[in-house]
Amino acid sequence: MNVLIVGSGGREHALGWKISQSPMLSELFFAPGNPGTAELGINLNADISQFETIKREVLENEIDLVVIGPEAPLVEGIHDYFANDPDLQYVKIIGPKKEGARLEGSKEFAKDFMKRHQIPTAAYASFTKETAEDGFRFLKAMNPPYVLKADGLAAGKGVLILDSLEYAQDAFWEMLVGKFGDASKTVVIEEFLTGIELSVFVLTDGKDYVLLPEAKDYKRIGEGDSGLNTGGMGAVSPVPFANEDFMQKVKTRIIEPTIRGLQEEKIDYQGFIFFGLINCNGDPYMIEYNARMGDPETEAVMLRVKSDLLDLLNATADSKLGLRNIEFTDEAAATVVLVSGGYPGEFEKGKIITGYDKLNDCILFHSGTKLEFGKLKNNGGRVLAISATGKDIREALNKSLYNARVIEYEGKYFRTDIGFDL
Repeated sequence: MNVLIVGSGGREHALGWKISQSPMLSELFFAPGNPGTAELGINLNADISQFETIKREVLENEIDLVVIGPEAPLVEGIHDYFANDPDLQYVKIIGPKKEGARLEGSKEFAKDFMKRHQIPTAAYASFTKETAEDGFRFLKAMNPPYVLKADGLAAGKGVLILDSLEYAQDAFWEMLVGKFGDASKTVVIEEFLTGIELSVFVLTDGKDYVLLPEAKDYKRIGEGDSGLNTGGMGAVSPVPFANEDFMQKVKTRIIEPTIRGLQEEKIDYQGFIFFGLINCNGDPYMIEYNARMGDPETEAVMLRVKSDLLDLLNATADSKLGLRNIEFTDEAAATVVLVSGGYPGEFEKGKIITGYDKLNDCILFHSGTKLEFGKLKNNGGRVLAISATGKDIREALNKSLYNARVIEYEGKYFRTDIGFDL
């Protein structure tokens, strides 16, 4: 099979790394990819927001299956575009249609979906500029800390958790009047849940599903989970408290009601679902859905999958996932993300990266890099993800952290305490 992975980050590099191991694979393409993915396949010069350019590349390269990595093309309807185009109808797509992608594209839709299908989640209400006064009253009636969420996509930065009612009221209004553009025209205010978060992933054909290894990611920029939210500073898998009893609750209370709900609402869904969960005294509660794999969790999770990922993806697209099982290793995996100095605020690009050819016993996934005149340089906030396996989380982390110190570039920063709370 010829496979195209849409996206350019660490998630797409990790998916490509795993797919490249399949005997079913003929050629692997990335659109647009990055210097790391170029070592696995062919990078195509394609803008993922321009579906016509993706179409051209799919037809020219005789692509059989397309895996959509990031959320934006899904929310904008790339699967629908393929399904409605006579030239593309035969191409298999991993990623939901626009209606299914609303699970991620609209926090309000997702929370209402959870409520309709009795999926445990925090109490909430949503507001617009027209109902702002009701929102202020709702905030006053809540106990701190206050959780504010932009309804739409905000590149992982649309969630604010504030301890002060005054700050929360100010931030609520700033969001409504454009802090996150159109994404925060509607703001969801919800109850703060106390516990440890984890990420659970399934691959589903809309009827059946396989459960991938769970992971825990670390969003805050600073040690001890301090400072601003980022796209993710690292991840570990497995999660020690996610034992058989806890995961059975996750399946029966959250995963299966979600898939039944999609069927009942006649939402066509073939692809990954990310369940952002929190463990509240042994009970799982839903925080949010993503309509794709998480990043940087994918860079840890893929190291633990033993099964042929391409075979699973093909079965998903053919609605035959019920005939497949998934196997993963007992080893632990850890990912440490190297970021640019100043991230998630302003940062400089074009800093030369060295030492990446001296790594040992780890896998390097590229997130925000570019190759210029033979020199590897940073080209984004999150630059590289260093992943390793070990007999336990500590051993895997030690390998990742050791190699994180080997790589050098001006402004390099990474957290040394990934997994600290486990």
